[in-house]
Amino acid sequence: EITAVDVGVVAIKGLLSGRYLAMNDKGRLYASEVFNKECEFVERIHELGYNTYASRHHSTEHPAAPGGGGSSKRRASAKRQWYVSINGKGRPRRGFKTRSTDKASLFLPRVLGNKDQS
Repeated sequence: EITAVDVGVVAIKGLLSGRYLAMNDKGRLYASEVFNKECEFVERIHELGYNTYASRHHSTEHPAAPGGGGSSKRRASAKRQWYVSINGKGRPRRGFKTRSTDKASLFLPRVLGNKDQS
């Protein structure tokens, strides 16, 4: 179950467990019994209907390039988002190892019927 928390920010709650999906400061996904700031994810809708979910509160801060030369492709102090991602075996990947373009970070939303929710 996906619930809007703020504009573009959602909380993901398991229907059977009643727990919220959360990401800690080490990039690990876990199930939280209570809603907290680690349960907030920025939802982005991509072309072809795929969605990505990035932690609202955890990301990697990249320092400015040494020397400040214009040859660096990275922007000064750019943040890289940590995404919810599941590998081919169904295990969660650590947030700091993910990219929005990884196949493992792309999710297709589903509308559940009444028979799917019980």
